[in-house]
Amino acid sequence: MKRRVFVFIAAFGLIAALAGCSTSDDTGSPASDPADETTEGSDVATTDDDGAAAADDAGSGCTEEIGKLEMWVDDSRLAALAGVVETFKQEQCVTVNLVRKNFDDLRADFGSQVAAGEGPDITIGANDWLGEFKANGVIAPIDISAVASGLAPAAVAAYTSEGQTYGVPYAMENIGLVRNNALLADTKATTFDELIEEAKATGAKYSVLVQVGDKGDAYHMYPIQSSFGAGMFELSPDGDYTSTLAMAGDPGHAFAEYIAKLGADGVLSVDINDSVAKDQFKAGNAPYVITGPWNTSGDDSFAQAGMDISVLPIPPAGSEPATPFLGVQGFYLSAKSENTLLAQMFLVDYLTRSDVQLELFKVGGRTPASLDAQADPVITGDPIAAGFAEAAADAVVQPSIPAMNQVWTPLGQEEADLISGKASDPAGTWDEMITNIESAIAKSAE
Repeated sequence: MKRRVFVFIAAFGLIAALAGCSTSDDTGSPASDPADETTEGSDVATTDDDGAAAADDAGSGCTEEIGKLEMWVDDSRLAALAGVVETFKQEQCVTVNLVRKNFDDLRADFGSQVAAGEGPDITIGANDWLGEFKANGVIAPIDISAVASGLAPAAVAAYTSEGQTYGVPYAMENIGLVRNNALLADTKATTFDELIEEAKATGAKYSVLVQVGDKGDAYHMYPIQSSFGAGMFELSPDGDYTSTLAMAGDPGHAFAEYIAKLGADGVLSVDINDSVAKDQFKAGNAPYVITGPWNTSGDDSFAQAGMDISVLPIPPAGSEPATPFLGVQGFYLSAKSENTLLAQMFLVDYLTRSDVQLELFKVGGRTPASLDAQADPVITGDPIAAGFAEAAADAVVQPSIPAMNQVWTPLGQEEADLISGKASDPAGTWDEMITNIESAIAKSAE
């Protein structure tokens, strides 16, 4: 059962059925000290990896500054936000200091610092952080009613909980099957097994690269898992995720046995982590890799390497569609911000603008949440963006409920153990994992 939010993606001339049931970036990285040293220097804050920001008021059109905001952002999106920050300063006389942070540290740092009454007014972040942030009281609701009709419904739904919106979405992302056209010009396979055989016929070192690593990767494995009918959580009558697992029993057993077989056959390997998968594909050692727009566009990407690639839907291994997670990227407002009115203005009136979201698309390749931006020629003329949109036809919104935090690590490790052969009884160890996750979810809810 899936609640689908139908969104017309004008950019691609197709309708994506998006369920409102990630590399999650839930790494649990220890929080770093976000203390910032601010130096007067420029309108737009430029920052170093320690989060030290420098601001310069030279050239400002404002005669009197009325306020300041601090916003955490990762390095890849820092430059793309510089223009809107400058415009906001010129038009509203409000300075926004952009503080560069490692994306893997953002979640933990923001949660711990805001809980202590510190941290930024705004942070960039993924929608699946919402449940944890809301439960811990570190984010505030944001009224986006004035602009919601101009945003993809699925993107808005991803930041909505119990009738309130807790984030401003700017982009949607999902993984797909990326093909090296120099090795294989056409794909006829309709199942994952056929895809493997088709890839092996090229004589390449690898057939289909899927990042696993020694701790597993439940996000990248989910399309295969879901094709066996083993969803993540059951849904309530109104289509919201519940904390009841949906991957127990025969569907989960079938998935476990399948990936154990692929591990034994050498198709999947714990030696293939994210960087190895990327490097081996760039080296021309595989016709296929399962990945997202973060590897197809931008710095150190397949596009930058000059590769001729296509993006396709992932074929199913089981009898149901292979449904990737639809992740949404956006911006959160700190519950401890002392500048909520200015932050709300910046978030709603500026960060939802189509030109801003197009600039962010250029650096990350993620489909904008803005419907106007989706219809822009920059998007409609991009075959890679269109490919990811097609791959998202059956995508389900990535769960943001707190219970998801109890799933990523044990599910990923179970997958790694099955693939490596460490777990020799697929059905038995899968059932043991289900029991452990259910116990952890129950304990966390106490």
